[in-house]
Amino acid sequence: MDGLRQRFERLLEQRNLATEALRALEARTGVDKRYLAAGAATLLSLYLVFGYGASLLCNLIGFVYPAYASIKAVESPSKEDDTVWLTYWVVYSLFGLVEFFSDLLLSWFPFYYVGKCAFLLFCMAPGPWNGAHMLYHHAIRPLFLKHHEAVDSVVRELSGQALDMAAGFTRDAKVNSSQGQKDK
Repeated sequence: MDGLRQRFERLLEQRNLATEALRALEARTGVDKRYLAAGAATLLSLYLVFGYGASLLCNLIGFVYPAYASIKAVESPSKEDDTVWLTYWVVYSLFGLVEFFSDLLLSWFPFYYVGKCAFLLFCMAPGPWNGAHMLYHHAIRPLFLKHHEAVDSVVRELSGQALDMAAGFTRDAKVNSSQGQKDK
């Protein structure tokens, strides 16, 4: 339990949007930022269990901060932060795909949105506990390396068919347009 508390306190000492807001709130209210953060986490958890719109809140948590951090990563000169957030988005998109098929069933479970939110926070956690990094390197990357040539082949074939169809539509539109011009 002490290790978790130390990690929590280290997290509160980092400089980011959330910790700056907690510092400002601490200065205004006189309440320790640890209590403010714990209270906010408790209220958020309760809302995710009982609140209306828990799905929206959970999706905002999984999207807004990572989008903001991704923009900052793109604008920074470092490549490492780009890789962290690209990895997150790969995991997020695959999770979204799986969730599309299972959401209708799973959303009826009382703690579904709490679990989903915890999973997304785990995936964006900084440092060695980054869930997106772990999932990518232990599950997604091995599957990708095993099957990427077959997927590339299918994508090339579908791209070729799509280009052929687009060329056919364009050719047909030109022919129909020129016939319409002659009829006038």
